[in-house]
Amino acid sequence: MTALKYSRQREAIKHFLISTNSHPTADVIYMHVKEDFPNISLGTVYRNLNLLSDLGEIVKITTPDGADRFDAVTKPHYHFCCEKCGSVLDIEIPSLDELNEYASQNFDGKIEGHQILFHGVCGNCIN
Repeated sequence: MTALKYSRQREAIKHFLISTNSHPTADVIYMHVKEDFPNISLGTVYRNLNLLSDLGEIVKITTPDGADRFDAVTKPHYHFCCEKCGSVLDIEIPSLDELNEYASQNFDGKIEGHQILFHGVCGNCIN
């Protein structure tokens, strides 16, 4: 396997994700990275986000509204999606690793992990 070529644009994408906990969409990331790289294309942002996700350097969160969100925190954790404002928030609870074992008992295959997306209404929308 060949080494991954360094990319300033990819580093800028990672840096922006590390600097925020808002779980931005590719469009939001594009708007921020475009400030430093005016010639960057949305396609380049998408390709780099998918590459970083495939490499395990970021997490891709699929949401009900169809827009993937991205997170620089790669340790196992869960997310909440607000049905009113669409925000995606971290839920700090211990990882439920035993869920993988439980699911494996009822599945003819190999379970390697899971993602849980809770949904409802966030505290800001309730108030």
